[in-house]
Amino acid sequence: MALAPPLAAEVKVSRMPDRIAVEIDGKPYTALYFGPPKPYLHPLRAASGTIVTRLFPMETSPGEPRDHPHHRGLWLGHGDVNGYDFWTNEPGQRGAKKGRIVLSKVLKTRSGARSGLLAARFEWQDSEGRGLLAETRKMTFRVQGPLRVIDVEIDLAALQAVTFADTKEGAFALRVAPWLEERGQQAPPGGPAPAGTIVNAEGASGERNTWGRRSAWLDYSGEVGGEKLGVAILDHPGNPRHPTYWHARGYGLMAANIFGEREFEGDKSKDGSLRLERGRRLRFRYRVVVHPGDAASAGIARLYREYAKGRR
Repeated sequence: MALAPPLAAEVKVSRMPDRIAVEIDGKPYTALYFGPPKPYLHPLRAASGTIVTRLFPMETSPGEPRDHPHHRGLWLGHGDVNGYDFWTNEPGQRGAKKGRIVLSKVLKTRSGARSGLLAARFEWQDSEGRGLLAETRKMTFRVQGPLRVIDVEIDLAALQAVTFADTKEGAFALRVAPWLEERGQQAPPGGPAPAGTIVNAEGASGERNTWGRRSAWLDYSGEVGGEKLGVAILDHPGNPRHPTYWHARGYGLMAANIFGEREFEGDKSKDGSLRLERGRRLRFRYRVVVHPGDAASAGIARLYREYAKGRR
């Protein structure tokens, strides 16, 4: 008797008052919280259900570090747009010129077998509520065997002339769970000893060799409870200034940032700022992959080649 083929995973996308929840086969995967001060995905889970992003500041968990409260799951921000901070912009943080990214409209949600989609429009506002940028964000959630994949498409339209200043504080970012932090980081009281590894597309490893370097992708991997897992961000070759610089920290931050050239290169003659005239647009595409094993065993280099060629 022939065996029935495995059922396709069902990805359900549901609108709620403060978020859009994503489930896979009836189990929570992640949710897009609207904010403000900015929208973010929280948490991200592996196929096993293990959470690979830090819970703080959305939730408190024993043994988690509580530094950088603006590091919220998976998010987008920038430290200086026309002088307004869309990065370190939590209400309790210092600085009078803090911007906010505010939901304008949920454009579309779709559930389906193996993939689900959400699209929303946001406005980047200065501290007086004036709009600087209109952002359209499309996120597709896919199941690919043991992988959990999120494709993110970002369209930023200038509502007035805007300048993204040269700063390391940005831009498309993720804060990993404490056990994924780089080996040798100090463990918080009651927390696991970090034993993670950072590696980029060139095979360089560790913060020392990946921070401020340009690369097509970056991956964190580690082990918790006997389970080996990792998470990677892939920079699409069609993005501006590809390959991106990486603001990669051993304490768990991974951020693709094309704007920090002066700081990353350590050269005051450099200028990574970018000006958009009113009506002009800036578009980015990224792929986030939560995977078993490390970057090599998960085939991140191959997955990147497929992504770059437009294949799944």
